[in-house]
Amino acid sequence: MLSFECKSYKESIPHQFTHHSIKGKNLSPAFSWHDAPVSTKSFALSIVDPHPVAKNWVHWMLVDIPFSAREIPEGASRTGRMPKGARELMNTYGEQGYGGPAPPVGSGAHPYIATLYALNVEKLQLPHDASLRQFLKSVDGKIIEEAATKGFYEEK
Repeated sequence: MLSFECKSYKESIPHQFTHHSIKGKNLSPAFSWHDAPVSTKSFALSIVDPHPVAKNWVHWMLVDIPFSAREIPEGASRTGRMPKGARELMNTYGEQGYGGPAPPVGSGAHPYIATLYALNVEKLQLPHDASLRQFLKSVDGKIIEEAATKGFYEEK
């Protein structure tokens, strides 16, 4: 069974992983996984905020992560430290790569759900500006197994 964890996000997401707009460092979180199905050819990853105010705000989408990869190091987004071949797509901020939490003040704690998909294909044919809907449609029918983790952040 696919095991997936975020080394950076805990129950409460530390401020350095939040977006620049709220004076965070916008560091992308570290993830690791193991026990991937042997038929896996690649992985895809998404971080989405499903809070009613956020309406499935995309914070990060990665595709074409090679089967040989078992981690994404902290701060890898836009630094050249991604697993070779992995592609970062646009987030809802309109930026390519990771965009940290920045929920509206007073909207309560927002959940940030990170999902790792073990896929039966090596590459997904998605443009860099693919929407969450396109991403989900692209992985549909190709998922061998998936695992998720989540953290929370609230701007007071």
